[in-house]
Amino acid sequence: MKVNDALSGALLALLALVVLFAVKDYPTIPGQDIGPAAFPSLLAGLLLVCSAVLVVRGLQDRRAAWVSPGAWLRSPRHLLNVGLVVGGLALYVAASDTVGFIPLSLLILSALFLALDVRPLLVLPVALVATLVIHFVFYKLLRVPLPWGWLQGIAW
Repeated sequence: MKVNDALSGALLALLALVVLFAVKDYPTIPGQDIGPAAFPSLLAGLLLVCSAVLVVRGLQDRRAAWVSPGAWLRSPRHLLNVGLVVGGLALYVAASDTVGFIPLSLLILSALFLALDVRPLLVLPVALVATLVIHFVFYKLLRVPLPWGWLQGIAW
């Protein structure tokens, strides 16, 4: 699917304005020139500049349609893959607290790998290694608590 740059730029500008509105009330830190709103404001400002460029270029290109569907929208296989990604995310949101990150990640990654024609002998080992690496990075390095669910009794 191809979306005109003017439309993409307008949506990005809206996102930047929402960020700027959200950080305007962030508190200042006494004794420091830079507070918690500085970095998000800087990024939102840069996003506004880039979105303005996109809008101008999109409006200059008179030949481009606002939205033109891509060939993949007529492909059942591609639609299935999109459905699996969206369904996997919805399943994770709905069941992660009960089932846990590790079992759901194994299930979702395995389904995606099979749909993307990964060799069946590689599906489970790669899904397991990817799940454990992701869990390690989030749980140990970034200190983001992922739900244990069914594995709560053996959590390390």
